[in-house]
Amino acid sequence: MQIANEVHASGGRYVAKVENVSENAEMTYSRASPQLIIIDHTGVPDSLRGTGVGQALAQHAIEDARQGGWKIIPLCPFMKAQMARHPEWRDVLSG
Repeated sequence: MQIANEVHASGGRYVAKVENVSENAEMTYSRASPQLIIIDHTGVPDSLRGTGVGQALAQHAIEDARQGGWKIIPLCPFMKAQMARHPEWRDVLSG
């Protein structure tokens, strides 16, 4: 699996590409400030459900936040649930 970060002026998205699967999974975010992103959507196609691709996107976002020195507001229900399951990620949780 490869995860790429597509950055736009007001945010971006992480895109997971899985070998031999035509559909991609994504996690979108908005940049609220230089130190804060809002993760607002995670989309995993049915063909990739249960494969860990959503978890990989979440982990990638956490690593980016740590490296970039910013915090995350998880508005997306999936990301919010992942943050609750992983207390070790609280260092990048805003609030």
